[in-house]
Amino acid sequence: MLELPLLLVRPKGKQMVFLQISNWLAAILRGTIFSGVIFSGVLGVVFTSTLNLALAAAPETWNQWRGPSRDGIYSGRPWPDELSEQGLSLKWRVELPPSYSGPLVSPTLVFVTGTENKSREVVYALDRATGKERWKKEWDGAMTVPFFAAANGSWIRSTPASDGENLYVAGMRDVLVCLAAETGDEKWRLDFPRQFKTALPSFGFVCSPLVDGNDLYVQAGASVTKLNKTDGKVLWRSLKEEGGMMGSAFSSPVIASLAGKRQLVVQTRQELAGLDLESGDILWQQKVPAFRGMNILTPALYGDSLFTSSYQNKSWLFKVESVEGAYRVSEAWNNNAQGYMSTPLIITDHAYLHLQNQRFCCIDLRDGTRKWTSKPFGKYSSLIAQGDRILALDQSGRLLQFKADPNEFQLLGEVLVSEQDTWAHLAICDNELFVRELNGLKVFLWSDSSLPQNATK
Repeated sequence: MLELPLLLVRPKGKQMVFLQISNWLAAILRGTIFSGVIFSGVLGVVFTSTLNLALAAAPETWNQWRGPSRDGIYSGRPWPDELSEQGLSLKWRVELPPSYSGPLVSPTLVFVTGTENKSREVVYALDRATGKERWKKEWDGAMTVPFFAAANGSWIRSTPASDGENLYVAGMRDVLVCLAAETGDEKWRLDFPRQFKTALPSFGFVCSPLVDGNDLYVQAGASVTKLNKTDGKVLWRSLKEEGGMMGSAFSSPVIASLAGKRQLVVQTRQELAGLDLESGDILWQQKVPAFRGMNILTPALYGDSLFTSSYQNKSWLFKVESVEGAYRVSEAWNNNAQGYMSTPLIITDHAYLHLQNQRFCCIDLRDGTRKWTSKPFGKYSSLIAQGDRILALDQSGRLLQFKADPNEFQLLGEVLVSEQDTWAHLAICDNELFVRELNGLKVFLWSDSSLPQNATK
């Protein structure tokens, strides 16, 4: 009997870990010779059927802020044709302490954070099927933000990240904690103010951690920092500043290939920059004007350029080039669209952005032309796209669906999913929508209400 060198499913504790299918499988299924055996005819059919069953059984996951690709683009199961009250059914809801950080979803668990009694930070692992608590981890860690921001609360803000084995959780007081995903056991902890004698960030630890292989990147400790994700050892610190009121980032890091080089792209309170992944050396820098340093958005990649927009200022496209071995950044265009807290979606040649004035707009990235602007909605919206449709979870508890159409704003559906504020980022896995309310988590099943009950497509 032929033993395949790829194990599709293997047990790990109580969970099933689904391994990624390698590219060579496609060649095998086409009849390519592998280890002296040609996969064709009946064997190919049987193997393909078995593979399809294994893939169908693997539940989708949501492992970080803005999803698996960290860009708000959902590439999983096709969405139902419409969004309506009839098509959404509540699977379960649990009451939780308040939080602004979004949920993470594993094959069997959902991870959420909260700030309890304004004094302790809490991480929960909930059963994905039922919402039942599997484990809970907590520590002292709350703080109060400045008075002019207090209206929105002082709850934990950063969405954690997961590599499947561990969770990386950022507490408000500039503390990063690594927890075992299956048990909640603490593996390591890094207290940035204590280790580096940096000022406590006035608005808390806002950046969402980024995992890349064995490395972990965060904007914390009045710097951009790279750590070994296994033990929390600091590998380098770059772009050091004073922290406090005007320091500490609101944005989150991303990895992008610009001008032929894979690099870490960060937005600090004052500037946009590209850093060498291995050394932390600054490859290029670009000032980004913003009122009181309120650069909140995470920069969005468009070819060899980056789109960003700042509070009470403008929107820009910056192009990064390599000239005689050095990197150079230049402004391609700017316009008067004022972003706020919602990171935009990039779809083909257009950016779909939620503005400070609570409207959505579409910007042509080729020349900076604003194509359309919608009516006002809520103060914030987390955005996820699939194909030419966008789901937007509005801060006021409304879930919107509109067309990613550069010619006009087309609202395709609108459903009230919460009576509470919904500042946390929406998560989507299979036909499940995960909505983090201020004081709870709701999981909805999304089906096509235009079909008769029990019908299939």
